[in-house]
Amino acid sequence: MLWIALHLPMLSLESFAATLPRQAEGVDPAPQPIALVDMHCIVSANAAAQALGVHPGLKRATALALAPHIVLGEADAARDMRAIVSVAHAALAFTPSVTLEDHEDSQAAPHTVLLEVRASLRYFGGRNRLLRRLHAALVPLGHTVHCASAPTPKGAALLACMPDPPEGRHAADLSALNRMLDAVPVWLIGPGREHWEALQGMGLRMLSDLRGLPRSGLARRFSEGLLDDIDRARGVKPDPRTWVSLCETFDSRLELFARADTTEQVLHGASMLLARLVAWASAQHAQVSRFTLHMQHESRHRHDAQTPADSRLDIALAEPSRDISHLLVLMRERLANLKLVAPTLELRITCADVVHRTPPNSELFPSARSEREGLTRLIERLQARLGCEQVQRIHQVEDHRPELATGACVADAAPRGATKPVPRVFRGPQRPVWLLAQPEPLPEWQLRPLLDGRPLQLLCGPERIEAGWWDAALAERDYFIAQASDGALVWIYRARLPMSVAQEGQGWFLHGRFG
Repeated sequence: MLWIALHLPMLSLESFAATLPRQAEGVDPAPQPIALVDMHCIVSANAAAQALGVHPGLKRATALALAPHIVLGEADAARDMRAIVSVAHAALAFTPSVTLEDHEDSQAAPHTVLLEVRASLRYFGGRNRLLRRLHAALVPLGHTVHCASAPTPKGAALLACMPDPPEGRHAADLSALNRMLDAVPVWLIGPGREHWEALQGMGLRMLSDLRGLPRSGLARRFSEGLLDDIDRARGVKPDPRTWVSLCETFDSRLELFARADTTEQVLHGASMLLARLVAWASAQHAQVSRFTLHMQHESRHRHDAQTPADSRLDIALAEPSRDISHLLVLMRERLANLKLVAPTLELRITCADVVHRTPPNSELFPSARSEREGLTRLIERLQARLGCEQVQRIHQVEDHRPELATGACVADAAPRGATKPVPRVFRGPQRPVWLLAQPEPLPEWQLRPLLDGRPLQLLCGPERIEAGWWDAALAERDYFIAQASDGALVWIYRARLPMSVAQEGQGWFLHGRFG
């Protein structure tokens, strides 16, 4: 077995930082000091706060005295759990065997995700390539990740928790793992942290210090739990795990630290929820076809009793996708046209409509499918910005007259699997795409039509059209493809005599251009 451990040392701070408003452009980009408080004591602080002297264990008042501009937030295990579950969802895209490492504090959320990847190595091309793709999948979630791998889950978790460089530690077998575990501090194990002062007083700081001591004495002094954790880490005892299960529907919320008065502030908070949505969809190898953004408003800032407690923004995709950049663009365009009825305090995204399909293959050159998907995304973006009725497409009409053979309708960017049958339309010889709004009369010389004072050379024709007797718009024409003096191809016609003279006049007309 091969286990990969993903340890998130800054999980609590990063999950809280996602609720903070984005700094405006032009503001000093210096890191903002942030700390979390529990029971009026600092439990976690970022590097900017620690540089000002704020460290875990300080009182809240002391921290404010050292850093008056520090941002203090309450530690929230439920918020941390929602964040770590999204990391587990991202890991499920690489293996179905994903579990969470229990935290030493039963009231706190886990900070480590474990993956058993032995069966996935061949598919992803080895451990190193799998790790690169795994890190790329975790980037949108915005967490600092320390990684390690080992033959046992507990051993991988301990190695990942060590203060190592970002690339972490990787043990190929049990012998290499046991050598690395000798350098693990005892306080990283739950029972070891509980008895850390006594262990430190006895000079027992590393796991290697416990190797030569009698097990019965260690169990009597520091409980059996300490030895059980060490045995499971070294592979001496079995370590059964409970796998993470995936919910059928997605539902994640984010309580904002400060109220959002603009849609741009709403977008900043919703981007984190979108990243979690993509991780959830990737876990089941599905693509999102529709999701809903819920915005809960602040009650005291509602304009009147008619103002709703929350607003909904439904976003339906014409082509299912889990591309976070595309989903973010659609949400930005929809929010740009939305006026908030009141400040927003909490965001929530729900999704139950997903489509399971095979992932697209990597293509060196554009294919018909990739070009169609690009057009679909363009239509989606235009509809989100301008409205569905403002984006139209040309469709064919069953009429032989060129000026009436096409019409405009709302652009249908629906999935190609649900397309409507195309009506049967008469298809004659080749016709130009560009038609003049009104046919332009052409002079003639010796029965030959002239364009810009020069005669046209007839190349193809005639194509005879006789239609319109049923709606009083009679058209009797003979169409020709002609070449101008500069080589351009044009589409001209000659009205037939004598019936069409009264409707269209006599002679030649320019009706379209090729190319």
